[in-house]
Amino acid sequence: MPRQETDIAVMPFGDHLEELRRRMILALLGVAPILVVALLVGRRVLAFLLGPIEAALSSGGQPAALQVTGVFEMFSAYLKVSIVMTILIGAPWIIYQLWKFVAPGLYRHERRFAYLLAPLSGVLTVLSGLFLYYVMLPVILAFFVLFNASLPVSPVAAAPLPEGVTLASVPVLAADPESPPVGSVWFNSTLGQLRACVEVRDGAPVVKGTAMIGHALVAQQYRVADCVGIVLGFALALAVAFQMPVVVLLLGWAGLVTPEFLSKYRRHAALVCAVLGAVLTPADPLSMVLLAGPLYVLYEFGLVLLRLLPASRVAGESAGDDDVYARPDDR
Repeated sequence: MPRQETDIAVMPFGDHLEELRRRMILALLGVAPILVVALLVGRRVLAFLLGPIEAALSSGGQPAALQVTGVFEMFSAYLKVSIVMTILIGAPWIIYQLWKFVAPGLYRHERRFAYLLAPLSGVLTVLSGLFLYYVMLPVILAFFVLFNASLPVSPVAAAPLPEGVTLASVPVLAADPESPPVGSVWFNSTLGQLRACVEVRDGAPVVKGTAMIGHALVAQQYRVADCVGIVLGFALALAVAFQMPVVVLLLGWAGLVTPEFLSKYRRHAALVCAVLGAVLTPADPLSMVLLAGPLYVLYEFGLVLLRLLPASRVAGESAGDDDVYARPDDR
């Protein structure tokens, strides 16, 4: 006997619009306090995001200092980071409100697919951020910093000191002295700066410094806006690319592909991952490999999930539930 659809929820079009408006208002009201907190901690988060670039410059023997070439550049970068952070943190609340609007119109078996895909997508997004910050950015930035400093330059001529001329010596320190006297000068090897104590204010020394650039044809002085754009651009590309298992599951559940088909065309999938690595990165070989490799691993992970969780099992058909297609009126 065929299953019957029971308790079908019917709502006029005007009521749908009113419900959508209510959910949008709730979503905005929930995000507003997150934006306030994001603005309060935005500068610390900005410094955190620029950490890999600072570390790459220091390890490459370059001054760990960025530059700002416009009046509003720093504020714009801070505002952009705060807004992106608000969207990321508020995304679960926004998705929840969207789900509360859509869920009453779905059958129970359709809801089960969403209950599986939503947490999986969230976990993959978090993993993409961790992979970017702790693996991809340090390797890529170190490579480019060293590459930019590798251009050959002409050797600097050396000659004997003229008679009666002596060289002033400046101490080379790994850290600033605790209480330097006013007027003292030293070189901080960790920062790559020539630093001096210019005054004592409220009992604390005021130290200023200038970056010392080595003998290189290219002076690596990166802009804050460009660095923030690189980090956020990579983050967006990886967040999209890491949804590979979700895409594989959706294609399999829709009947467009089968596990046997995906297994047969593994080499083609590897080629697609390589192409995505080239499109979603600056197309240098290192970035391509660092992205294409995890993408293929995620492809295999999606294949395993599709074998373990076919559409019939997720929908609950194997359990023989007579009410699996029922959708109660939740409104």
